[in-house]
Amino acid sequence: MFVSAIQGGKADLGRREIPICFFPHTWHDIFMIRTSAKETASLSTLPFLGGVEMLRARFVTQSFSRHFHEGFAIGCIEHGAMRFRYLGETIVALKGQVNLVVPGEVHDGHGATDEGWAYRMFYLKPEALLEAAKALMVHPNLPNFRMGVIDDPALARCISHTHQLLESPETSAIEKETRLLWLLTNWISRHADERGSWFETGNEHQAVARTRDIIQDCFGEDISLTDLARMVGLSPFHLVRVFEKQFGITPHAYLTQTRVKRARQSLAGTERIVDIAMNCGFSDQAHLTRLFKRQIGITPGKYRNILQNN
Repeated sequence: MFVSAIQGGKADLGRREIPICFFPHTWHDIFMIRTSAKETASLSTLPFLGGVEMLRARFVTQSFSRHFHEGFAIGCIEHGAMRFRYLGETIVALKGQVNLVVPGEVHDGHGATDEGWAYRMFYLKPEALLEAAKALMVHPNLPNFRMGVIDDPALARCISHTHQLLESPETSAIEKETRLLWLLTNWISRHADERGSWFETGNEHQAVARTRDIIQDCFGEDISLTDLARMVGLSPFHLVRVFEKQFGITPHAYLTQTRVKRARQSLAGTERIVDIAMNCGFSDQAHLTRLFKRQIGITPGKYRNILQNN
């Protein structure tokens, strides 16, 4: 269930379909593959939690040979159905269901019908699951899952939504890591052999205050949740929980609020709005406009006009 033939030279990171190609790993690398007129695949990579690979694909005639992964794979079927041999039996993942494999388990994969299938997949190192398990267990072990298909519509929707957010260049690094950890902890708590339980968090006032200060000082940077947690001496997901407990919003929501606040202050000056957007950590002016209007109720341009008229 993974595109393994990756060869070729450089190309731009646009979303146009291109022949099989390779990009050196950057903060968020993307390449797209045209396998046939009806088949496409897009692979994205992210550097946190040991390295995350995300596949979005539409396959019709594709048939994966028997293989195994060194890490975990989890995804959701968006169209059609996929049949694969796994854990000694042949199973079918239907539209709206979750498909998964654990490290070392041999499997194959092909369409269950002539229309093939479309899906979104996450490929994760074992340490990613172990990090998520820390939120549920005092002494976490690497989770195990005894099924290859899960009929859990809520989890499938969470996988699809998280995958789309992590593909977007507008989503901050802090939010991407937070969303993925949230997905993994829910997967474990709902379907692992040892599920653990959510436990009460402490207050951690000093670490939370330090986190707030770092975000205020570094709002223009795309700092990761792992780096932020390391600087304040907490695990990433524990930091998210104690921060939200104290302030009522997550670190990534606070980052967005801080960026909008700084942009609002800058609009009183003469700096171009596009430059304000870039300096405040937004991907472009349109990104600033959407989030500014969501919080303030009007666009940055209208806000500046009001200031100038007054």
